Amino acid sequence: MADWQTTVTPAALARLLAGARLPEPPGARRPAYRTLAGQVRLLVSEGRLPVGARLPAERELALALRLSRTTVATAYEALRAEGYLRSRRGSGSWTALPEGAAPPSDALHPVPPDEQGRTLDLGVAALPAPQPFLSEAAARAVEQLPAYAAGHGHYPTGVPVLREAVARRYTERGLPTTPDQILITIGAMGALHLVQRALIGRGDRVAVEAPSYAHTLQSLRIGGARLVPVPYAWPGGPRPVPGSGSGTGPRRGAGGSPQPEWDLSEWRRVLTGAAPRVAYVIPDFHNPTGALVREEQRRELLAAARAAGTVVLADETTAELGWGVPADAPPPRPTAALDRSAQVVTVGSAGKLLWGGLRIGWVRAAPALVRRLATERVYSDVGAPVLDQLIAAELLDERQLPAVRAHQLARLRDTAAALTGALGEHLPQWRFTVPPGGLSFWVSTGTLSGAALARAGEHLGVRIAAGNRFGSDGAFEHHIRIPLSVPAAAVPDAVERLAAVAARAADGGRWHGADDSHPLAV
Repeated sequence: MADWQTTVTPAALARLLAGARLPEPPGARRPAYRTLAGQVRLLVSEGRLPVGARLPAERELALALRLSRTTVATAYEALRAEGYLRSRRGSGSWTALPEGAAPPSDALHPVPPDEQGRTLDLGVAALPAPQPFLSEAAARAVEQLPAYAAGHGHYPTGVPVLREAVARRYTERGLPTTPDQILITIGAMGALHLVQRALIGRGDRVAVEAPSYAHTLQSLRIGGARLVPVPYAWPGGPRPVPGSGSGTGPRRGAGGSPQPEWDLSEWRRVLTGAAPRVAYVIPDFHNPTGALVREEQRRELLAAARAAGTVVLADETTAELGWGVPADAPPPRPTAALDRSAQVVTVGSAGKLLWGGLRIGWVRAAPALVRRLATERVYSDVGAPVLDQLIAAELLDERQLPAVRAHQLARLRDTAAALTGALGEHLPQWRFTVPPGGLSFWVSTGTLSGAALARAGEHLGVRIAAGNRFGSDGAFEHHIRIPLSVPAAAVPDAVERLAAVAARAADGGRWHGADDSHPLAV
């Protein structure tokens, strides 16, 4: 029996397949079964469909895709012959890799320790720990640990001192909050999973920004949600940085470049027409674009969501990362500060500002929902590690946080400046908008496919996050996300290597889909 990671529903697989676009071969059209087999192979090869995922039965998938059962059966047989599918009577079929093949490298997952010396990681957007602040906080937390060690160590809502620290920080940012509105989780993804299980059922519609955070999109897909993408409005499109900028025109961020905004007319259309159960948004230094949504836009979205009966799930994991915001500008208030009807559920994290190794996230919601989530979580975990919570509480202390935040923002600011210059020098044809904050640049790669760049990067030891991972329907093929986690001093060399990858991808573009000899051709 296979140790399946997940069971993929017919509807969820259909949505993944819609985003797995294959290049058209020259000449005659490819048979439908070969297209289906090639799409599944591509999803497995790129890590978008996990190895070991149980696929739907042939009849069920045929109905979902409106294909004949013979077409699906033939595609499954081709995948089995190639080693990408294994089956057992009575147990179904699950994805696999051919004998001897390396596991698919997912650029959004950390580089394994044995590859870190030879691989440039431009996939994961996460900062190193702020030292010496982390070590000093850990030492103070260890001193406090004996007071907790006499008990069972299980805190389904979180250690009180951390709940108080998180609530205090929300209050400082303009959203009065009490500890009973806070639930501490194992990372932000743990928070999102808890909220997703509580609020979103299979088949429920979820409105999402396009682009959006790749891991959340994948989690929603696997959970059976029906994603409804709402594109950002780009004033004139992403462009090279023009300088300081002046006068009227589109809102400008760091470097004077126009910033994307929510397309409120499209949001109203989706909320009214699709009536999604939840709208998932990242209003503060958005991942991957770094955009900061203005307060008046947030108010208008909340009004439209309230009229549609839609819960707004605000992801604030990057809310403290305004490295390009003027020092005298007031920080953005949490979206929930504009909400009078408790329709906003907020997710936050210590991982982006403090350190990803602290697996600490949280939910801010009405006390009744917090109690419900705490009750339901015990079936998957009974709380985050106590020591991690104590360390996070130390770093969030009002006497420590300003220095920690200044340290991390200086890192991001320096890297952003170095990256802006290096991209202009080595890849001047690529277009991007310098954001006011966040952990990444969202870059248009012109005619180059982001997936082709990612594949070429694997051969040259460079991990690249292709843009289609951040779209709910396979969009953004000609984009990549470049993280600001590379130290500023290392940026010139990193961009030179990225330019070499671009050259290789451009040279190899002729064979993508040109014949069946390429591993991804069908």
